[in-house]
Amino acid sequence: MSYNGLSLTTHARRVQLMSTNTKKKRGAGAAVVIIVLCLAALGALGYVIWQQFHPAVPETAAGYVASAESTAPVYDEKGELLGSLPRGSEVQYVLEDAQGDAQRIRVVNGEGYACIDRANLTDDYAAVVQVETVYALRGMSLVDETGAVPGCAVEKGMALTVTGFDGLDGQGEVLRWQVSCDRGEGYIDAANVRMTEEEALAQYDDALYQRHAARGDAWGGGDAAGLDYYPTEKAAIPGNDMPEEVRALYLNGSAIQYADSYLRLAEGSGINAFVVDIVDGTAVSYASPVMQQYSPSAYAAAQDTMEGFRANVQKLRDAGYYVIGRITVFNDAHLAADHPEYVISDLDGTPLKISSMYWPSAYNRTVWQYKTELALEAAALGFNEIQFDYIRFPDGAYKYEKAGTIDYRNTYGESKAQAVQRFLLYAAERLHKAGYYISGDVFGECANAYVTACGQYWPAISSVVDAISGMPYPDHYSAQGDYKPWEHPYTTVYNFGESAMARQSETASPAAVRTWIQCYNAIREPYNHYGAAELGDEVRALRDAGCTGGFMTWNGASDIDKYAEVISALS
Repeated sequence: MSYNGLSLTTHARRVQLMSTNTKKKRGAGAAVVIIVLCLAALGALGYVIWQQFHPAVPETAAGYVASAESTAPVYDEKGELLGSLPRGSEVQYVLEDAQGDAQRIRVVNGEGYACIDRANLTDDYAAVVQVETVYALRGMSLVDETGAVPGCAVEKGMALTVTGFDGLDGQGEVLRWQVSCDRGEGYIDAANVRMTEEEALAQYDDALYQRHAARGDAWGGGDAAGLDYYPTEKAAIPGNDMPEEVRALYLNGSAIQYADSYLRLAEGSGINAFVVDIVDGTAVSYASPVMQQYSPSAYAAAQDTMEGFRANVQKLRDAGYYVIGRITVFNDAHLAADHPEYVISDLDGTPLKISSMYWPSAYNRTVWQYKTELALEAAALGFNEIQFDYIRFPDGAYKYEKAGTIDYRNTYGESKAQAVQRFLLYAAERLHKAGYYISGDVFGECANAYVTACGQYWPAISSVVDAISGMPYPDHYSAQGDYKPWEHPYTTVYNFGESAMARQSETASPAAVRTWIQCYNAIREPYNHYGAAELGDEVRALRDAGCTGGFMTWNGASDIDKYAEVISALS
């Protein structure tokens, strides 16, 4: 029994021991679970905390700032205005915002975000300019994408439908607008448009404009009210210094071939410039590739090769002279022969010979392009400046106008004076961009306070060109009884100068007044001799009248003996 008792006692102890071990194992398992749960909770808490400091980066895409203005407003995420971004700026925007209904889209701003109105965001760079209509500031011609081909006329205040744009500056301003209207399509520089019709129609100086408008259309050359008086920029061209007073000898296409002789004459005389013919009516100075393209007859009539002409022009430049290239524009028998469809004609289309000349129409944009392309080509041969002569319609056309038998080929219903000014605006834009000055020759009559019958109006021309050159040759003025103006060169030229300076005060961006002076003996009785004394009177008259831009000697033959006779008066 004792064995059995011992045996029972031992068994009980074993059972007790097993129970204790089981409890220990269960306690350890629970602890592990608790530890795991705590670690999970800590991990979750850590993740939450990490997310607070490291939020998920949303997916972004590239877009552009779009606006009707040059900039678009930018806000912080609370809706407070931060500033603005230039139109056309590239941004990274949050796709989730753009795909949702948010009215403001987040865009990357450094390490954070800013917000931009949905309307001011686009994926298409061509759509960044949200402008439908602009308005022409001045009457002018549109051009093609290259800027070389003049197109349809637009009038001041005309609405132009925006079809695109050509470039933005760093502030989001459009550089050039692509537009269309019922007359055609093309490009126009931003400086020549305004955003509202009211702004475009406003005059730069209304009191001054009213003075012009009151003059009306006295002689059929156009209403002064229809011309442009908004100032044009005439900055000095780097590396191309125009003398304050130009003192120039004129050389025709034959004379330039003897450049050395004229240089010897001019040395030490006070002469500081030369005017050299590029083309003078039918007299063509060199074989121009531009002429070959537009007017083969002119090319065939050339007096010299391009290389020979360039060499002689360069002699003048190398000697330190300011060199002006002269081109007759709307008087061209060669172009009339090659393209009669460009020429002022009768009603059957036959070119009219008026005042012994044929006249390509100043309304014709292809003529504009030809003469400006020629100017650019020639300028590159060594000229500082291009001077346009015959920037007018023919004198002597009145009888045809009265009879109704003349076709000016006036496509856009412009006045004569509008056509002249608009040609100069087009040519000046291209020449200035290429680094050359532009000047224009006008009749002495143009200094009067009216638009001339041939379409010249001093304030409208002076406002565009860098130098305006009247031609107040004393023997071109009519006698008043026994009084012959050519016998009084000082008084005649002084009276012109006073009138010219009065016109200068009527434009906000006047040109230099650089005048042609008579350097030949009078062609009317008693055929007065013009020597050093007479030319000295002309020069003194200009200076006394305030015409300080200088003078040029007109002698059609470029007579070196005459120049030698008078050169002492030209210092």
